[in-house]
Amino acid sequence: MPNDKFSIVGTNIAEKATMIWNVADMLRGPFKPHEYGLVILPMTVVKRFHDCLLPTHDAVLAEYEKVKHFAVKDGFLTKASGYQFYNISKFTFDSLLTDPENIEANFRDYLAGFSANVQDVLAKFDFDTVIRRMVESNTLYLVIREFNSPKGYLGPDRITAVDCGYIFEDLVRRFSESFGEEAGAHFTSRDVVYLMTDLLLSDADLSRGGNVTVYDMAMGTSQMLSCMEERIHELNAEIGVTCFGQEFNPSTFAIAKADMMIRGGDPNNMRFGDTLSEDQFSGYTFQYIISNPPFGIDWKREQKAVEAENAKGELGRFAPGLPKISDGQQLFVLNGLAKLAHGGKMAIIQNGSPLFSGDAGSGPSEIRRYILENDWLDAIVQMSTDMFMNTGISTYIWVLNKDKPAHRMGKVQLIDASHCCEARRKSIGTKRNDVTDFCRELIVRAYGEFKDDAIYGDKAGVYCQSKIFDNETFGYRKITVERPLRQAAFINDETLDLTKSFLRQHQVDVDSNIIDLGGQITEREVTMPRTTGEIGAELNLRRYYQILLSLKREEPYTSISEVEKLFNARPLNPGTKLMRFSSFNSISLPELLLKTDPRGEIVAKRGKPVADADLRDTENVPLTEDVESYFKREVLPYAPDAWIDEKKTKVGYEIPMTRYFYEYQAPEKTEDIMARITALEQEISASLQALFHKEG
Repeated sequence: MPNDKFSIVGTNIAEKATMIWNVADMLRGPFKPHEYGLVILPMTVVKRFHDCLLPTHDAVLAEYEKVKHFAVKDGFLTKASGYQFYNISKFTFDSLLTDPENIEANFRDYLAGFSANVQDVLAKFDFDTVIRRMVESNTLYLVIREFNSPKGYLGPDRITAVDCGYIFEDLVRRFSESFGEEAGAHFTSRDVVYLMTDLLLSDADLSRGGNVTVYDMAMGTSQMLSCMEERIHELNAEIGVTCFGQEFNPSTFAIAKADMMIRGGDPNNMRFGDTLSEDQFSGYTFQYIISNPPFGIDWKREQKAVEAENAKGELGRFAPGLPKISDGQQLFVLNGLAKLAHGGKMAIIQNGSPLFSGDAGSGPSEIRRYILENDWLDAIVQMSTDMFMNTGISTYIWVLNKDKPAHRMGKVQLIDASHCCEARRKSIGTKRNDVTDFCRELIVRAYGEFKDDAIYGDKAGVYCQSKIFDNETFGYRKITVERPLRQAAFINDETLDLTKSFLRQHQVDVDSNIIDLGGQITEREVTMPRTTGEIGAELNLRRYYQILLSLKREEPYTSISEVEKLFNARPLNPGTKLMRFSSFNSISLPELLLKTDPRGEIVAKRGKPVADADLRDTENVPLTEDVESYFKREVLPYAPDAWIDEKKTKVGYEIPMTRYFYEYQAPEKTEDIMARITALEQEISASLQALFHKEG
């Protein structure tokens, strides 16, 4: 689907936008460079409204005189204007300039004459404050005069809706750059938008007419919506297209609403608010969704509302899971899926993070699982780097479909189009590459033909590659592999010193004669009376230590059961109730002597081996493979005593796109490297000889 408009109007529109932005020359001084857009953006919108309404201005005034006393008069006035808005002020830009002394009052009268929907647009610009500053700096008249010049004309007979969209985009970009904002957060270049529209409509059957609904959850200046409407009408001029959009930035929302009114759409379908926390389309579903939401932006501001909706489960948009707080782009995917009608299709731009971030069981992985297990992921297209004005990273178009054709069911198509672009003659920010008509046709053909391991184009130049995978290919079970805890008893000078210090903390001094082995009470006990139980406890601890002393050796005891036998056999452990090595576990005394040692015995509890946390490992087993077979092949040969803790097994999904398209590049041969180095050495040597020969 060639894009003639995109290639034809680009240069002229850039010139028109540059001319408008040059109004900033009059603002220098009273306004700082980053404030120029505060004047230029709303004035451009007002001038566009003015030039659209100018041919019917007299008719609207005449109609207003007839109906001005009616309770409801909007219908009469919009019919007279030919648009969904009107202006009943007697002033035009021409008449405003004839009375420079009263320019402020007359201009405010002109703005007050607009219909309520235009007033809403102007309110988002906070235009009243801007006008006051222009009056104070004596620039209001100059700005109006410049916009009223022939080069400032924005009437629909010369500037189409598509052209005007380009102008708005260019002005927003300039304003964002001067303000230090991310320009790409406000709009997506048309070459990328047309690729998205063509992917959405490549298999569409619009021959039956009717009405099509399109939604953009982060619409910016609404140009994605206008491009979708344009493409749909190229396929069927008779079909109705109803556009819906939500935007959080006041200025871009105002432009979007103004553009919708001028194009004849319903401006009430353009709604203001944060999509994640203030959903303006709850309960709506749409046939097509196209969007480029912000990525790499945290959702701390929306956290409370998002978590509350997540808690609603299936009644909310975010039931499958929540991504990490630092990046909310997957929340927009979930919002889109919640609003995608059965049989609907969505194209949404993401960076690389949603492909693989998050471990099994995490929010990002659960979102991928939700999408893949419902068989909604149709295709992912990897685009070239340097495709956007604010970032040079790789980006991806996710195509999601709630009614896949039979041959695509249970499968996902990955298209590597990172080499399918052409360099721009002049970069715009970090945008150095374009998806040309030829590139777009290659990508759309690859998507439509749905072939595995197929290359489209010339691999030595511009090309894309298609691969087909089963949904299960991206899934895996994360199993937890446990190994038994093995311990040995170390009874040596070091551990005995530790034990002595530990006992002193429990008021037991093993070096004193506070209590002898016969239990005789010393002089201290006369002044510090103690119970029989306390005396017995101290006696036992001293006896325990004396037994340990008798077992001291440099080599560890690798068998704890052996230590127990030796412990029980000592003369210091008499009586029918033997003191065990494991005595005083309650105060962790034996732990001072036990250390993890691969030579030691397996520690058991209730007849089962205790897992060694330090040896714990995980394995990702593909869903397409039997876990037991994998375990016997990949784990047991290297750890015969290992086992799987079934309770910890989790299912995860990731899409390692780079791995699937990786091609090994053999390093340069050593001989070739040496040959190049030798040639360089000879060349340098010859140059030096020639230089010194001349000097001689």
